[in-house]
Parts: sequence; C-alpha cells; structure tokens
Amino acid sequence: MTAPVQARSGRTGMAGRLGLGGVSPRRISALGRAEMILLLRNKTAATTALLLPLGTVALFSTFLEGDGHVSAGAFLATSMFGFVLLYVVYYNLVTTYVARREERVLKRLRTGVATDAEILIGAAVPALALALTQTVLTVVAAMVLIDLPVPVNLPVLLLAMLAGCAIFVLLAAASSGFTRTVETAQITTLPVLVVSMIGSGVAGSLDSMPDTLATVCRMLPLTPVLDLVRLGWLGTTGAEAPRDFVGVLSEARQPAVIILLWLAIGVSAIRRWFRWDTRH
Repeated sequence: MTAPVQARSGRTGMAGRLGLGGVSPRRISALGRAEMILLLRNKTAATTALLLPLGTVALFSTFLEGDGHVSAGAFLATSMFGFVLLYVVYYNLVTTYVARREERVLKRLRTGVATDAEILIGAAVPALALALTQTVLTVVAAMVLIDLPVPVNLPVLLLAMLAGCAIFVLLAAASSGFTRTVETAQITTLPVLVVSMIGSGVAGSLDSMPDTLATVCRMLPLTPVLDLVRLGWLGTTGAEAPRDFVGVLSEARQPAVIILLWLAIGVSAIRRWFRWDTRH
C-alpha cells in the first residue's frame, strides 16, 4: 500500500469514512474490550500508562510554583490532566496503533463491517478509560488532600477533558504514520511530548515567557485544554482573579476556538498520514 488512504472492498477510503454518523457503540465496545485485554496482558504498556504520568508529576512537583491566583498545589493538580493526555492517551495510543498495524490487525479489521472511525475509536477505548479514571482520582484526591474547591464550572472542565482526549487521539493516529515500530515511538513522540511539557503551561507559567513566545505557546494543542481545565476547576488560568460560573464562559471562548482548530488539523492529519498497512 503506497498511500496511507485507499479504497477497500468497494468502500470509500478514510477521507470519506471518518464521520460519526454510522458509528456503532456496540462495535466500538467490542473492539474496546479486546484492546483492554491486550493492554492488561502487556505489563510494560499497562505500567507505563498508569505510572508514568504520576512519576512525571512527582518529578515536576519538586520545582513547580504557583502562578498568580493559582497555588502550587492547584497548579500541580491541574497539570496532571496534561500529563494524562500526553502519556496515557497520546504516547500509549501511538504504540497501540503501530503495534496493531504491524501485526496486520488494522488491515484485517477493515475487511469486516467496522468503519474506519469505529476501528480507531475502539483501539482508543482502553486509553480513554484509563484517562477518565486518573482524571476522577486526581479531582477527588486534590479536593481531599490539598483542599482544592469544587469545580467552578464543571461542564467546562468536562468538555476540556473530552476535547483534549479527542485532540490527542487524532494526533496519536497521525503520529503513528511516521512511526515504523513500537520501539521507535519513543523517538517520534518526543517533539509533541517535549514541546507540550515545556510550552503548554504543564511545567511552568506561560506568563514568565517573553510575550511573543507565550503567544506562540498558547496555540499549541495542549495549552487551550489546560486553560479550560483551570478555568473550569479554579475559575482562572492564574493571570487574573477567579471568575464565577458565568464569567468562566466568557473567558473560555478563545481556548475553545483554538481547540476547534486543532480538532480540524487532527482530522486532516489522519486523512493524510495514517497508515493501515505495514511499513515493511
């Protein structure tokens, strides 16, 4: 297969089959259960997905500082969402898509009734379930252990995490097209991981950067997600005093627009670079 996208068995290629209109929850659930079994059997992958975000947070917690109206504890707790998206969703899914592609699982699935969208979403179900679990645990632990408040605007917080998961599922699928083997995923994922950790407000405030650099960093895929997480939970990104439920909605408009842009970029990237056949 010389191109990432081609027609199959009389059905259109990915470019015409990524819509959600024909998605079957039953087929996605079946694919997700199979992927979860494979993940739990792979001790290395399961351990990485569960413990790497926590270990990274523990490392960064030694030098993280508060940001204006956000305490160090609140900054760390909300940063955890970023680590979950980067490691549990993005990195884990790059290796998953590459492994299934090289095992020809993706190619076999495409000969069945499942649509391309169902195959991609089904493979992502375990990572998304782990991300949701760690998100809930983070919120509960932060409220109990460091006395963080109940989220100011829970719908914004939930939408931020859902949008973040969608963005990094799309980026993972696109990145898998550049990744020859599971082992090389450690290299091909580095640009997204490093740039996001340094430039998206995960490890430090963007306000400490020069204005031009901070403006560029606010356009990265993880930055608007973390902005919405902090707005939804704390009512502020740190630069201004906390807002109430309604005030958060007005502040959320700009990050929401950037998120929509990245969702469009992600869909376009999959259509251009995702591979169903092996690279050998």
